[in-house]
Amino acid sequence: MTPRAPFRPLAVFGIPMAIALVTTVGLIAALLDDGVVDAVSWAALSVPVLTAVWSWRKRKR
Repeated sequence: MTPRAPFRPLAVFGIPMAIALVTTVGLIAALLDDGVVDAVSWAALSVPVLTAVWSWRKRKR
């Protein structure tokens, strides 16, 4: 029996935490100002949607 590798939380939760951080920045940016900041919020809030579409298309059927 081989020893198990140590649990690395960043390897498991790193990408979801990054998506959550980008989404939070997008939500805050949407509340702050208009103009260029709206474009930043749209871009940031599209990240979770694009990630879900990418993972849905990549999964094996």
